Amino acid sequence: MASAAQWLEGARPRTLPNAVAPILVGTGAAASLGGAVWWKALLSLVVSLALIVGVNYANDYSDGIRGTDDERVGPLRLVGSGVASPAAVRGAAVASLSVAAVVGLVLVFTTAWWLLLVGLACLAGAWFYTGGRKPYGYSGFGEIAVFVFFGLVAVLGTEFVQAERVDWAGLVGAVAVGCFSSAVLVTNNLRDIPTDAVTGKTTLAVRLGDTRTRTLHLALLVVPFVASAALVARTPWALAGLLAVPLAVRSNAPVRGGEQGPGLIPSLRDTGLAMLLWSILTALALGLG
Repeated sequence: MASAAQWLEGARPRTLPNAVAPILVGTGAAASLGGAVWWKALLSLVVSLALIVGVNYANDYSDGIRGTDDERVGPLRLVGSGVASPAAVRGAAVASLSVAAVVGLVLVFTTAWWLLLVGLACLAGAWFYTGGRKPYGYSGFGEIAVFVFFGLVAVLGTEFVQAERVDWAGLVGAVAVGCFSSAVLVTNNLRDIPTDAVTGKTTLAVRLGDTRTRTLHLALLVVPFVASAALVARTPWALAGLLAVPLAVRSNAPVRGGEQGPGLIPSLRDTGLAMLLWSILTALALGLG
């Protein structure tokens, strides 16, 4: 039976910035419209955290029963390592996604009914990333899904439930966060190219190959800082986002340095931290603006 520490590691806490960052930026965008609502921001954060934990457990379950995680360089996989049964991990995934659904319903009932359709799409996206007969994560669409769900949907959804409208600043922030989130997944999949190629998991990194995947990581990291410059049209404080550049450069260093396997784990961590720092600074800037 897995210990509490192993369950925590199985939840992949290093991915949590992907859940926190869009809520920060979406709330900042809502504040710039004079529409920030603290309790809706908090509920949005709960939904986002529950979704990403649910995704991580669902991936652990689905990859584990397929044998994809039998040889893995990264963090502990509960099913693949045998420390937890597939049924237990599946139950944890369902429980986490259920929390997201229940809390999300509160936002639906207090904002707009059609958000229910968005929520259902998010739940389906979470499960079928590696679940089902034809998981889209095995076909190279993972980065696109992360960009959409943890970028566009999460940021603009957070802005909408508070301000009840979205604007161009929210969209720019959503694109930036989506690129950061995609960069995190690109780093993860770059690390796993050798094992994924063998097990039939055709991620975008497997399709692009090592060299082009490293170039993609850099390109994705550049976009948020272009977004900071664009957001100056809303507030000059947006340039504060550029303070995250050194951390982004550090996150890309192992990638451009040709590191493989465990050598890319610092990049995975630092990409998430760069996203979190940029989001904090940008949210504050939009709020001040």
